[in-house]
Amino acid sequence: MKRLIAFCFTFVASVCSQAGDEPIVLNVDCPPGFELSAGHCELRSLYQLYPSLQNAGVGGLKTGLPQWRDGFTPRQTDLGRYLFFDPVLSRDGTVSCATCHAPDLGFSDGLGRSVGIDGAMLSRSAPSLWNVAFLSSFFWDGRANSLEGQMVGPLFDKHEMGSNPQLLLSTLNGIQAYRELFAQAFPADFVDKDASIRLEQVYTAITAFQVTLVSLNSRYDQYAHGYADALTEPEKEGLNIFRSFVARCAECHTPPLFTNQQIAVLGTPEPEGMPFDPGAAVPMNEPSQRGGFKVPSLRNIELTAPYMHSGRFTTLREAVSFYTGGRGHAVPEGEELKIHWHIWEPNLTDAELDRLVDFLKTLTDESFKPETPQRLPSGLQLMHNQVAGAGEFDNGVDDHE
Repeated sequence: MKRLIAFCFTFVASVCSQAGDEPIVLNVDCPPGFELSAGHCELRSLYQLYPSLQNAGVGGLKTGLPQWRDGFTPRQTDLGRYLFFDPVLSRDGTVSCATCHAPDLGFSDGLGRSVGIDGAMLSRSAPSLWNVAFLSSFFWDGRANSLEGQMVGPLFDKHEMGSNPQLLLSTLNGIQAYRELFAQAFPADFVDKDASIRLEQVYTAITAFQVTLVSLNSRYDQYAHGYADALTEPEKEGLNIFRSFVARCAECHTPPLFTNQQIAVLGTPEPEGMPFDPGAAVPMNEPSQRGGFKVPSLRNIELTAPYMHSGRFTTLREAVSFYTGGRGHAVPEGEELKIHWHIWEPNLTDAELDRLVDFLKTLTDESFKPETPQRLPSGLQLMHNQVAGAGEFDNGVDDHE
């Protein structure tokens, strides 16, 4: 069966090639926001001029970035872009990385729980990929510590993309267009014309693309860099509430990424009918982290509804209202969670909650959103979000991220 699937992908790519399409040539220029240096793309941002978080304090406007990933070649980055959008990476050619991380949906999928191969409904939502270059852990429960380690999950999980290393390599090596593109991106590895595509090259290319998804030029950023009129008065009021010791939002959602990258137990409720998700307690083997999840970045948060790990809240207004409802007010009966100490009872007014939402919308920035390929090396059609056909929740389905 695996050989048959690989043959089918190869046949489709061959027919496409015979139809007269020009060969795909990888881009030799770096994406916006990156500068070519010694053949590699390096990030350029005003935030690199500012002191680090350790020296600037929590919530400061001119705060430096944490350590980031860059240094890939333009061709590796562009190859990763094609792989990211190509459903050929899945078992049956129906699911791509972009299925759950769609550019027009903040590199999420607009679902409370993502949908994988064969319509399998997963137990968690798809986190946004904006600014993953700056993150030190991945998945909602923080179980991966690199982008390369993260992508093994969805690629080879039977409920997500459903492939396996042998099938993936057999498929890619059977497509001449991809062999040529990998030779462009990794020329030193293809001196021998009989060299084969390797898994680490696939991981490197997709990582190279993902680290270029940088969102640091929102109206908030313009304000932070010194342009006072970038925000309206209500938005500035919302920023002040966000940074205040009463609301304490910035203590976990720390600028400039608007996350401290830590695990936090909040006591958020699950959607009706879903069992309690133990979160980080499972990979960490730590009972105190039961119900704990990574603090997500709030950048482009306006685009990634619904909110929380399982999409419990439909709107930003609902999400911010949760935090003023009282410490542990939504913890299900029978659970004794170690709620994070920042979660308390700020008793914000409706007007203050509205101003918070106003401010959060100033974090939207898609100026470096990459171009979706017009055609794919596999010859397959671009896949879009798979919302229809999702089944009921099943405890046996592995989580997403």
